[in-house]
Amino acid sequence: MLAQIEEEHYVKLDELISLCRSRLRKCDEDLIRRAFFLCYRAHSAEKRASGEPYFYHPVEVAKIMLEEIPLDDVSVAAALLHDVVEDSDYTIEDLRDEFGEEVARLVEGLTKISGIFANREIKEAESFRKMLLSMIDDIRVILIKFCDRLHNMRTLDALPPHRQVKIATETRDIYAPFAHRFGLGKIKIELENLALKYLDREAYDDISARLALTRTERIAYLEKISLPIQKELTKRGFKFEIQRRPKHIYSIYNKMRQQNKSFDQIYDIYGIRVILDTDDSSDCFGAYGYITQIYPPVPERFKDYISVPKHNGYQSLHTTVIAPGGKMVEIQIRTRKMHEFAESGIAAHWRYKEKVTSADEGIDQLIKWARDLVANANTAQDFMEGFRLNLYQDEIYVFTPKGDMKVLPVGATAVDFAFEIHTEIGMHCIGAKVNGKMVSLQTRLKSGDQVEILTSKNQTPKADWEKFVVTHKAKLKIRQFLNETRRKEIEEGRNIWNKLVAKTKRLFTESDIVKLARFHGLPTPADFFRALGAKEIDSEKLLEEIEPKAEPKPEPKPENKNGVPPVTLDDFARQAREVHGLKADNSNDAVVISGLTNVAHSYAKCCNPVPGDDIIGLVTAGGTVKIHRRNCVNVNNEQILKSPKVVTVQWKPTATSDFLAGIRIYGEDKLGMTNEITHVIVKSEINIRSISLNAKDGIFEGTVILYVKNIEHLQRVVERLRKVEGVFAVERFSNN
Repeated sequence: MLAQIEEEHYVKLDELISLCRSRLRKCDEDLIRRAFFLCYRAHSAEKRASGEPYFYHPVEVAKIMLEEIPLDDVSVAAALLHDVVEDSDYTIEDLRDEFGEEVARLVEGLTKISGIFANREIKEAESFRKMLLSMIDDIRVILIKFCDRLHNMRTLDALPPHRQVKIATETRDIYAPFAHRFGLGKIKIELENLALKYLDREAYDDISARLALTRTERIAYLEKISLPIQKELTKRGFKFEIQRRPKHIYSIYNKMRQQNKSFDQIYDIYGIRVILDTDDSSDCFGAYGYITQIYPPVPERFKDYISVPKHNGYQSLHTTVIAPGGKMVEIQIRTRKMHEFAESGIAAHWRYKEKVTSADEGIDQLIKWARDLVANANTAQDFMEGFRLNLYQDEIYVFTPKGDMKVLPVGATAVDFAFEIHTEIGMHCIGAKVNGKMVSLQTRLKSGDQVEILTSKNQTPKADWEKFVVTHKAKLKIRQFLNETRRKEIEEGRNIWNKLVAKTKRLFTESDIVKLARFHGLPTPADFFRALGAKEIDSEKLLEEIEPKAEPKPEPKPENKNGVPPVTLDDFARQAREVHGLKADNSNDAVVISGLTNVAHSYAKCCNPVPGDDIIGLVTAGGTVKIHRRNCVNVNNEQILKSPKVVTVQWKPTATSDFLAGIRIYGEDKLGMTNEITHVIVKSEINIRSISLNAKDGIFEGTVILYVKNIEHLQRVVERLRKVEGVFAVERFSNN
C-alpha cells in the first residue's frame, strides 16, 4: 500500500510530522501516519474544483491548525479525517475501531455540522443547536472547523462567482465574528480580508495597492518612531519585542465606509505592538508610562483590556500617541502570554495546560455562552438573532450600586442593564439612575457608568422597548411577553365576539369579519380580535354595528350634478391608480417630436425611458410614435437607425409627469431585507408599482418597478439602495 503513495504525498507527510514535532508539546507520530494514509485512501478518487486531488484539502487543514492554533495530536488526526465519513464508505464505527473514541468523537462532531450554513434561511433551530452542542461536547470541533473554512477561503478562486459570493458572505457574517468570539485574532483577520476580496474586489484591490505603494514609507516611519521607545525601554531594564503592525485591509475598508472617508483621510493605519517578556502585567503599565513620556497620548483613545479583559479573554493596553509629523500611531502593550492568547485565543490554553477541561476558565465561559444560546432560543430566528448579536458587538463595562460589573454591548440601554441583572427586574423596570441622575429607560450607557434600576410591580414591557434594546436576552424576553399578551388578548377578543354574535340572529363568515376589521382600520381578523380583547374597540358599540335592524326600503344613491352616483372609497382608490398609471404611461406633454405635431405617442415598455435619458422616436405601422431609450436593444442597430421611421424627439424641460422605471437588485438573503429596500425607496419620495424578491442559495435577486420624475430622481434612489447593508449591486433594467 505504501508503494502506491506518490512521492509528493510522502513530502506532505514529512511536512506534517515536522510541524507536529515543532508545534506540539507531545505527539503520537504513529497516530498521525495512520490517519494520513487512511485519509489518502478515502479521497484517492476525488478531485477539488481546482483540479487538485481532494486529499490535499484535509492535509492543508491539519497544517493550518498546527501553524495557527496548535492543539494536540488527536486534533491533527481528526483534521485529516474530517471529511472521510461524509465523502466515503468509512463509518464512525470504523474510525472508532481504528483510532479510538476521542478521534471518532471529534470527526462525528465535524460531520454533524458540515452542512449547517448550506442554506441562509434555515427553517429549524436544530442545525444551529448541533453546532453549539458539538462545541459543548468538545470545543476542538469548532477550532478545526475554522481551519477548514480558512483553507476553503484561500482556494476560493476555483469556484464560480455566485458560489464565491455565497461562501464569502457566510465567512464575513458567521465565521469571522465567531473566530473573534474565540479570540482567534489572526484567523479572524485573514477570513475578513479574504471575504472582502470576493464581496468587493474593487475596494480590496484599491486598498491593497495603496498599502503596497506606501509600505516602504510606512516601515521607515515606524522604524523611526520605534527607536526612541526601544532605547528608553532597554534603559529601564525591560526585555521586549517591538512589532510594526499595519491595520488590515478589512479594518481600513470598514472605517472608510463608516466614517465616509477616503483612504488618504484614514490617519491611524500606523501601529506598533510592544510585547514584554514578563509574567507581571503591571510591567505593561510601567512601559506605557515611559512611552507616553516620549510621545504625547490621546487620552480618549486609552483602553485598558488588562484590568477588564474582553469577553473572549483578550488582554492588552491600547493607546494612541501623536508621533512626529502629527501622525496618530496606535500602540499596543502586552506580555508574551497575552500576545499568544490574542493571536490564538482559546487554543492558547493547550500551550499552557497539559490537559484542558471544561473547568478551564476561558473555555468554561465559552461553553456557558453556548449553553445559554441553546437554552433561550425557541426558534431558528431567535437563535440566529442571539448568535449574531453575541458575535458582533463591542463591549462596555457598567456597574451596579454595589460595584458589581456587568459587561454589555455598545449601545446598551438601561433596560438592557435591567434584564442583565435579572429577568424580573427587566420586566418591571420604570426608570433608572445613572451616576445618581434620573434618566429615561432608553438612555444609552457608557463604560464606567453606575446604574440603579427602579421597578414597579405594576409595570410591564412596552412594545417600543423592543425598538431600542440591543441585547438578545432583553429582545427575547420582551418579545415573548408581548407575544403572550397578544395571544391572550386575541383569545379574550374571540370570546367577546362569540358572546356578541350569540345576541344576534346573524351568521358571520370569515369574509364578514375581514370587512369589519378593515372598517375599524385593522389589517387582519387577528388584529380585530386583539383590539376587542384589549378594549380598544367598545363591545357595546360593536353590537350596535352588527345587530340587524328593520330598515325602510333603500333609496337610490344620491347623484351628483352630472347624474352620476358618487364613488365609494374603493372606487376612488381604483380610479386614482388608473389615472396615475395613464399619467405615467402617456405623459403626452413631456416630449417634443421634431417635424410632427398632434401625433400620438407612447413610451416603449421594453426600455421605459424617463426624462434625462437619451431617447429616439420610432414611427409604428399604426402611425403613432413609440419613444425608446437610444441604447434599447430593440432599436440599437444600424438598419433601424438609418430607416425613415426614426424621428428626433427631445424631453421638454417642464416635464412634470411620473414615469415608470425598473431596477434590479442583488444581495444577501436575510430577514427584513424587503422592508429595508422599501423604506429607502419611500424615503426617497418615490412610489412603488411593484416589488419582487426571489432568493436562492443565500442570495436574492429582486425587481422593483417605480414611478420617477427623471433620470436624476432614479439615480438618487439607486445610490441609496447601494448603501443598504447586504446589497451587492443595483442596476437599471429593461423589458418590464
